[in-house]
Amino acid sequence: MVVMRFDPFGEVDRQFQQLANRLQESSGAMAMDAYRRGDDVFIHFDLPGVDRDSIELTAEQNTLTVRADRRWESEADDQIIARERQTGSFMRQLMLGEHLDTENIAASYEEGVLTVKVSVAPAAKPRRIEVRGSGQHRAAIDVEARSGGNGQEGTEERPI
Repeated sequence: MVVMRFDPFGEVDRQFQQLANRLQESSGAMAMDAYRRGDDVFIHFDLPGVDRDSIELTAEQNTLTVRADRRWESEADDQIIARERQTGSFMRQLMLGEHLDTENIAASYEEGVLTVKVSVAPAAKPRRIEVRGSGQHRAAIDVEARSGGNGQEGTEERPI
């Protein structure tokens, strides 16, 4: 006699996992890494097999958009054995923080990786603020006592 363990949900779980993997693969999402180094933010997008001329990079307000096409046309006498690589158009959008200078973006494409460099905006960079001594500045408000016609004293503020 042979005893077998039966899992009625095992097959359903396996099929659900395969479906989830196919949906993830077909979403066309570009894998990316992003990090800050000094006063620059670098973003790397994986675009293997994409022709550099098909890549379109745009920045509108604080949205960075990457579009690319990967094409492969089989010939008439080809017998396809497996076709798992995605072809077609791909797009990814990123919301950039307001601390980034979207007017100064640089990009390069080497060995299937698109690298985008965005500088930190000058206003967002840390800056040193001078602290003055007491004899180096005027008071923000001059207060001068004066006598009114009714014998009461009042104050008058004068801007610097």
